[in-house]
Amino acid sequence: MQAKEVAELLNEPACTHNTKSKSGCARPKPGATAGGCSFDGAQIALLPIADVAHIVHGPIACAGSSWDNRGTRSSGPTLYRIGMTTDLTEQDVIMGRGEKRLFHAIKQAVESYSPKAVFVYNTCVPALTGDDIGAVCKAAAEKCGVPVVPVDCAGFYGTKNLGNRIAGEAMFKYVVGTAEPLPVLPESQRPGITVHDVNLIGEYNIAGEFWNVLPLFDELGLRILCTLSGDARFHDVQTMHRAEASMVVCAKALLNVARKLQTDYKIPYFEGSFYGVTDTSQAFRDFARLLNDASLSERTEALIAREEAKINAALDPWRDRLRGKRVLLYTGGVKSWSIVSALQDLGMEVVATGTNKSTEEDKARIREIMGDKTKMITDGSPKALLGAVKEYQADILIAGGRNLYNAMKARIPFLDINQEREFGYEGYSGMIELARQLALTMQSPVWQAVRKPAPWAKASVPGIELGA
Repeated sequence: MQAKEVAELLNEPACTHNTKSKSGCARPKPGATAGGCSFDGAQIALLPIADVAHIVHGPIACAGSSWDNRGTRSSGPTLYRIGMTTDLTEQDVIMGRGEKRLFHAIKQAVESYSPKAVFVYNTCVPALTGDDIGAVCKAAAEKCGVPVVPVDCAGFYGTKNLGNRIAGEAMFKYVVGTAEPLPVLPESQRPGITVHDVNLIGEYNIAGEFWNVLPLFDELGLRILCTLSGDARFHDVQTMHRAEASMVVCAKALLNVARKLQTDYKIPYFEGSFYGVTDTSQAFRDFARLLNDASLSERTEALIAREEAKINAALDPWRDRLRGKRVLLYTGGVKSWSIVSALQDLGMEVVATGTNKSTEEDKARIREIMGDKTKMITDGSPKALLGAVKEYQADILIAGGRNLYNAMKARIPFLDINQEREFGYEGYSGMIELARQLALTMQSPVWQAVRKPAPWAKASVPGIELGA
């Protein structure tokens, strides 16, 4: 990828702060990729496309943790869970065999798994040695008869957010608009209801949580052409250009896709979240607003009234147990503000939130929800994080799995909110699961036990001080 192309992605016009400043998004800085490089971001964005063979072109270490990436779930194919790599060695680099190995890797993947397409992710080593993955992918596609998509996302290009945009750019350049959607099935048509096609951009179906929301879309007559990329299929991505409206679910991760769909295909979009009762209801209202269908708006309000009444009745007992509890939320991106809304729906107080991987727009949303006195945390080191828990007197730490053992050692209740989690929190029904997990975590009797002095701390025998 040329420096000019990287600069264009950093200067994404749809980012609000780019209209206020000529500097654009933050440029890569030394050490900035420690929290996730461009390759990591690109693979995260595309790996949930379930019927595609995902090949990492580079040394084995880049593909070392590819199995079941991000905890995303598929309702059908599981090909995305198989980690594939060209496994470049020093000899391959010295002898210039990278392109040859890539071609044969693509051929082997097609012959072994018959994927709908092959995605090739470029990494630092072949990018530095000059492998032309675009030419290899083109030749392999002609030879094998399936689409082969190059995703030039070498880690040194920049951060995870940049990798997300690179992935979106690759989809728009090579995939979107190359096929037409299937016709609406007669059995899905109902009298007086017009079926509208929509996209969800940046929805990853972590722990299968989007399935909490999907039945409501079906009820309203909203057919989801593509969720880029949770539980998606290659054909879904090809047909995104035929949607009538798009929702950007994960803040700025794939905003460039939404913008280009709007400029090239006149598809309007909005940004929203399915975390929390309030935000879920607003997301459906925004779809009805963009689609400008009076009947849809009427059905939407009826659905919201029914679901909110049902969920509020179900949440009342949990709210009594959680009201007033103080939360320190350390995550990034959209979750730095969308989870805040969900916690506030439960009557909890978010005393601080992490913004290490949040954009300026994310921070603006945080201030809008939490007020001007919002405490934002950028230092995620164990010492700083545990110090913040103590300083703000938090009752629970909600963060990613890497902070689990720090919290356990400090005897602090902990809930995993990132991609490794086993529970889905989206939608109305997801709120019950979130409340349940919070209550089980904070009210577990283990905390009283581990915070007491050890039984032997005060015991002693002649000449020996136990526990000293």
